[in-house]
Amino acid sequence: MLSDARIRAAKPRKTAYKLSDSGGLHALIQPHGSKLWRLAYRYGGKQKTLALGVYPLVGLREAREQSTAAKQLLAKGIDPSAQRRLAKQVATNGNTFRAIAEEVFIKQQNEGRAEATLEKLRWLLEFAYPLLADRPISDITAPELLAVLRKVEVRGRYETARRLRSTCGMVFPSSTTSR
Repeated sequence: MLSDARIRAAKPRKTAYKLSDSGGLHALIQPHGSKLWRLAYRYGGKQKTLALGVYPLVGLREAREQSTAAKQLLAKGIDPSAQRRLAKQVATNGNTFRAIAEEVFIKQQNEGRAEATLEKLRWLLEFAYPLLADRPISDITAPELLAVLRKVEVRGRYETARRLRSTCGMVFPSSTTSR
């Protein structure tokens, strides 16, 4: 296990070297003296590395917390570096499933739909949000949408799945639905 004192005392060498903590977390000491947090992990049978920040801006405790969060994503079958790229893309883009679904909801509301209809629309969208909410709409594929519908069908709710498919069709741009 690493300590803050050991990281502070680390001196640069001719080549970069690692000071290991645990579970793949390590401080990479560069020849020019910078100390970088990295997490080594395997995803899809490949060795990958996730950058967690620069020491001392990111301390040992925070690096461990980020490492734990990344491992929780891995446990759910999500690649942490892909998730990070997705989060950056969503932050700059805003064309997520949830954002467009909210626009559709507001449009329905402005058109004077009954409160019960709006509640049903919101209820249906909640089925799709766990898997699709923060994904850019252009990145969502038909098999991913089908997976959402199958989760509903597995519970025996075939009519709900049919209505959810229709509701999701309102969210996707017409050019996306023709693929």
